Amino acid sequence: MHDATLIYDFLDEAARAGRKTALVTIIAVTGASSRPAGAHMAVSEDGRYAGSLSGGCIEAAVVAEAVQSIEQGAGREVRFGEGSPYMDIRLPCGGGLDLLFTPLHNGDFIAAVLDRLNARRPLSIRLPRNETKPQITQNTAANDEKRHIAVFDDAVELTYIPPLRLAIFGHGAGVEALQRSAAAYGAQSVIFTPDAAIAERLTENAIPVVQLDSPGRAVEHALDRWTAEVFLFHDHDWEPHLMLGALARDAFFIGAMGSRATHRNRIEALRALGAQENAIARIHAPIGLIPSTRDPETLALSTLAQIVDAYQKRFVPAPNKNNQQSQ
Repeated sequence: MHDATLIYDFLDEAARAGRKTALVTIIAVTGASSRPAGAHMAVSEDGRYAGSLSGGCIEAAVVAEAVQSIEQGAGREVRFGEGSPYMDIRLPCGGGLDLLFTPLHNGDFIAAVLDRLNARRPLSIRLPRNETKPQITQNTAANDEKRHIAVFDDAVELTYIPPLRLAIFGHGAGVEALQRSAAAYGAQSVIFTPDAAIAERLTENAIPVVQLDSPGRAVEHALDRWTAEVFLFHDHDWEPHLMLGALARDAFFIGAMGSRATHRNRIEALRALGAQENAIARIHAPIGLIPSTRDPETLALSTLAQIVDAYQKRFVPAPNKNNQQSQ
């Protein structure tokens, strides 16, 4: 999963240890590529790195270029694949990648970006194609809903948005199965459950948990529009007030487990609480891409696939014909 936080965590750790670093960015793609424009690698002066820009065929050369860029204290642009000066390195897909190498001379820029990423606040950065320093161009970028990259003559601008997160409401084995699937994909989860045993197990594994104490109470929690809200209750009496709260928020996805008959009863319960029809229509139910799924692991996979698809369609613009304006 695309998550800039992983890249900046590596950069921040290196900076705190006194190691110089470089941020490597795909700024243009010709033909096919395993990674889109805007994808990053982070490289430390000792050759360690995070992220990838191909299936493994150019990473060693990218690290070598990045280390030289760090040593010289100057940015550079290098092409790999079709049209590259590296005649012995070819991308299996037959395409080409233009990479921008940006040395990061101190940790201030890294820390500032990471603060905003950890706070789940979208932001835009500007990476120069000359000698000026990278900078944050928007502190909140509140109107930026999609991540993107724009390439100009003198700089490259990128917008980062919060990565996919799941808010999982429910009890039973499906809750933990979905949390495990989300974690394997790279998405964080926050769990809302009345099940004390589930709450204890997940808390021991440092998973955020809110233990529910009454089916008649809504939950006040800061959930942003990049969070999918999923309801996995077998006892559907827990749902109405919790789901009414979800409908009042701006989640990009709301889904619920259960049969079509269950969903008809759910709709009637929400109507009785005053929910509007256009709000109720936001609910995906029965949840998941695989019909009539019953075992928890398959339901989790089916649900996560549907959520990831919705996130991609909402927040990741389709590449244009030159693959240069989106990541």
